[in-house]
Amino acid sequence: MYLVYILECADKTLYVGCTNNLEKRLNQHNNHKSGAHYTKIRRPVVLKYFEKYRTLKRGRARERKEVKI
Repeated sequence: MYLVYILECADKTLYVGCTNNLEKRLNQHNNHKSGAHYTKIRRPVVLKYFEKYRTLKRGRARERKEVKI
């Protein structure tokens, strides 16, 4: 299973990612060099939303999709 997730950064911007281990990835975003550069300079980040997908292909497609608000 893969999860597409939305993080809110300290500067109130949003970041969208895809992973098969959300707990590990959140830890990386907040505490390690292996977090995305975008979030590394905007810590701390907070999980705001996630969706589950059976395949990486579907998760990545959703990650790229533009959301209208």
